[in-house]
Amino acid sequence: MSRPTKLFEPYKLGPITLANRAVMAPLTRNRAVPGSFVPGPLAAEYYGQRASAGLLVTEASQVSQQGQGYQDTPGIYSRDQVAGWRKVTDRVHERGGKIFIQLWHVGRISHTALQAGGAAPVAPSAIRAKGKTFVNGTFADVSEPRALELSEIPGIIDDFKRATKNALEAGFDGVEIHGANGYLLDQFAKDGANKRTDAYGVSIENRAKLMLEVSKAVAAEAGADRTGIRISPVTPANDISDSSPQALFDHIVDGLSALKLVYLHVVEGATGGPRDFAPFDYASLRKRFAGAYMANNAYDFELASKVLAANEADLIAFGKPFISNPDLVERLKKGAALNEWDKNTFYGGGAKGYTDYPTLEAAEAAE
Repeated sequence: MSRPTKLFEPYKLGPITLANRAVMAPLTRNRAVPGSFVPGPLAAEYYGQRASAGLLVTEASQVSQQGQGYQDTPGIYSRDQVAGWRKVTDRVHERGGKIFIQLWHVGRISHTALQAGGAAPVAPSAIRAKGKTFVNGTFADVSEPRALELSEIPGIIDDFKRATKNALEAGFDGVEIHGANGYLLDQFAKDGANKRTDAYGVSIENRAKLMLEVSKAVAAEAGADRTGIRISPVTPANDISDSSPQALFDHIVDGLSALKLVYLHVVEGATGGPRDFAPFDYASLRKRFAGAYMANNAYDFELASKVLAANEADLIAFGKPFISNPDLVERLKKGAALNEWDKNTFYGGGAKGYTDYPTLEAAEAAE
């Protein structure tokens, strides 16, 4: 018997009707084919297993080789990658699901081993982040970045635009721009990482510019009604910080709303950590944004139901529970126990800890 909640109600997201309001959040799994960074056959199985989510958002996928920051993450810039992703979208659509791809440029959170010719990663400013990346089978300190030249910034925007075109060709229902978690767009926005003195630095308006310019370009390619964006106003992830996050993100969200993006995906608090990490008025973003508000970070059935009932969000993104529960929606409906996830298989490897978690039906049949 279903538990009373808005979580399982259909939701109209632009031109798409979602079967429910539960979203599978983007989750890096590091299982693309090494060297080509094509999502393999296991990826089609993995996403297909989880197609009962109202919306699947893929793992972050780099828009260029320069945008890669971790080993074996998939790209969306080559023909082979487009073909690999097409198998994923076909499988999800066969099972009645909807799927967006998350578009990624990591900026300074990278390593010379992943860059063409062993080049330095790029960033708004030449400030090395205190943090690690996963490369050559181990966690290593991120490399010293170089500051992007003003003349290079249009090329970054073009990479996002080209990736969007590729995503549509691969059969995705839409795209999500990764503007969160201390990656390139977030680095430009926040003054802890951006010390530029040109048109992309100093003021909130200037620092917000790249995120808004990328959003405008992507929306022009995909349609604003098929374009979402993810932000994380106060997360410390990847050594990122800002001296005035409320003013910054109120300004950014005003700009995103003016572009009529279909949803705003907000990591509330510290990514994968405490929701109350730092004071922030998320209701201000909800009020400012005309499209759907997707809430994320440590949501369970009770919190999701409470927030939806209070109309504080339209959609709820679940992360790690979807790793270990391909049928998470069904389990939440029934109030069934959830499979525990295995942290040791989150990043890299094969089917173990990826496509072998049992559904409730399979677990009951095995008893």
